[in-house]
Amino acid sequence: MADRGAFPAAVSLPDDWPAHPDLSLALNRMGSFDWDVDSGLLHLNAPALQILGLRPEEYDGTPRGLVRRLSLSEAARLKSLLARALKEGSAQVAAYFRIVRRDGAHRWAHAQAHIAYDGAGRPRRIIGLVRSAERELTEVATRSDLHEARRRMAGVVERTTVLLARAETVEDVLDVLRDEEALGHLKAVSVMLGVVEGGRIRTIAEGRTGSYVPELRYTRIDGQFPMSEVVRTQRPRFITSREDFRSSYPLLWPHVEPLSVASGAYLPLIAQGRMIGAMGLLYPRHGGFSAEERNLLVALSSGIAQSLQRAILYEQEHGLSEELQRAMLPRRVPEVPGARSAFRYRSARIGRNVGGDWYDVLPLPGDRVGLTIGDVQGHDTDAAVVMGQLRMALWAYAAEGHPPDAAMARASALLRELGTDRFATCTYVEVDLLTGELRIVRAGHLDPLVRRADGGCHWIETSGGLPLGLSTEFAELGGVSYPVTTGMLGPGETLLLCTDGLVEQPGIDLGDSLEVLRETVRTGPADLEELADLLFAAEGERSGGDDMALLLLRRDGV
Repeated sequence: MADRGAFPAAVSLPDDWPAHPDLSLALNRMGSFDWDVDSGLLHLNAPALQILGLRPEEYDGTPRGLVRRLSLSEAARLKSLLARALKEGSAQVAAYFRIVRRDGAHRWAHAQAHIAYDGAGRPRRIIGLVRSAERELTEVATRSDLHEARRRMAGVVERTTVLLARAETVEDVLDVLRDEEALGHLKAVSVMLGVVEGGRIRTIAEGRTGSYVPELRYTRIDGQFPMSEVVRTQRPRFITSREDFRSSYPLLWPHVEPLSVASGAYLPLIAQGRMIGAMGLLYPRHGGFSAEERNLLVALSSGIAQSLQRAILYEQEHGLSEELQRAMLPRRVPEVPGARSAFRYRSARIGRNVGGDWYDVLPLPGDRVGLTIGDVQGHDTDAAVVMGQLRMALWAYAAEGHPPDAAMARASALLRELGTDRFATCTYVEVDLLTGELRIVRAGHLDPLVRRADGGCHWIETSGGLPLGLSTEFAELGGVSYPVTTGMLGPGETLLLCTDGLVEQPGIDLGDSLEVLRETVRTGPADLEELADLLFAAEGERSGGDDMALLLLRRDGV
């Protein structure tokens, strides 16, 4: 303690300055203890008794009197901790522990002590301090909860961003909204999505609540609805209570009232400076949204807006391409006396557009019919345009009376003259329905498959030429022709032509896939329509997502 006489006489100090250590400890809510190991006596001063929840008259001055304020597990843990410190000869020991208060509540405390040993290394006294740790551990827990909340929100952003990056269609974006590993962590009971269409907002998704509210399927932008408000103002709207719902949006309230909803977040969807829609999330909780939650939701809405705009443009482009392709394919297969036919076609969603598969049935003079099937390289609008030109060219050459080999050679030359870098594969079969004779030419395409009346089924090995559009490049080497392979199709027998999308599978040998298709045709139903459905269902599930087309023709009995 400092000597008061060492200070100038003019300095006025309190009579009890400097404070006694006991006063310093008491004012800072700390108590002291002194444990004499030999006698077993444990002295607790008044602040220590208060911190530990003990009355002076009920404390007997021994460690046993302290145990009544500890659970059995805590007492065992502290005893083990002290035993280890004594065994290791430690001079210091400290621990956090929980006290059972008189009302049964648990409170945190902290004790630290110095262990004094004699010359033989035996412990003689344990002198230390005890204090309440409730506030600091509550702050630690709060910080931990805040860190966990931020970690969870970061996980939501990361998961949602990954899913949105993969989304190509509007349905893909909606799947992200329904994903429990993404927005599900936001604990919303309903997620809604609306897109701006003229002066209205069309709700295209309402997740987790089951169905649309009919009156809210379409809302006006100038209407008194939260989505309308955020579209008009281009600002988020956070609703913090049921009363806020009722007073701010009376038209919406009848639909919200029966739901377990007490708050909501409505966010504008803006992409490249253009308002494309709004997103709404409904919550069962009351109260506001923290700054972290608001920032997270705004960030998510930005990502969803970009992805939704990309998906809408993709579907518009894909829809136009599909319409173009459908316009270039036959709307129906003409009926041919002496035969029955069936066809199936499915465009792929590879890349940004559709592909160039085609098929056609061409009635010819003299009880003959021409069958073509082909595939233009690529999956875009240009492929669809080239497909339409080739299909019409083959139809015109065959209608003019050109034999199959000449029609194929002319189509190849036409493709080169179009100035495109595309090539195409094709198979053309001319069938004499009176005799059953087949005349086949093939340009880099699959062979035809025949199912015989006796139950047999085999591929017709066909001599082939190069894909269309490539043959004229090799004219200077002697010319490239399309040799004709002949065959027979008996009464009641079925001919199959298909594109490679029906058989090509990632990681599967093409020969194995062709054998699976042959066996499926051999054992399939006799009805052509049922057989076509079976082939698309069975082979389509195993395909690699390419365009698929098939054409079946059965020759009637004589």
